[in-house]
Amino acid sequence: QVQLVESGGGLVQAGGSLRLSCAASGRTFSNFAMAWFRQALGKEREFVAAISWAGGSPIYADSVKGRFTISRDNAKNTVYLQMNSLEPEDTAVYFCAAKFGPLMYSRTYYNYWGQGTQVTVSS
Repeated sequence: QVQLVESGGGLVQAGGSLRLSCAASGRTFSNFAMAWFRQALGKEREFVAAISWAGGSPIYADSVKGRFTISRDNAKNTVYLQMNSLEPEDTAVYFCAAKFGPLMYSRTYYNYWGQGTQVTVSS
């Protein structure tokens, strides 16, 4: 089992920045690919970004490319999402997720999920 706990959400004005963290415990963190998803009120959960166990070649949703950066620190069992130039459309609950194997865009491949952290961007 892997337990994931997100933190760092909050209220920010449009154009501002936030950094989300996801702390993992349980099984060996460095074995897992990690991802961030988000779910806005009344919408489906959507892919945001993912990073491999080694940290190379992350992938992003088109809507966040150039604004968000995913990174990980395997020594700290933590994955991060740096979010810059935030827009009201980024308002959502952000979830951390983990899986073995290659990076995937689809949420159906991710076995472990955190409880989420709310991000609200005001205009």
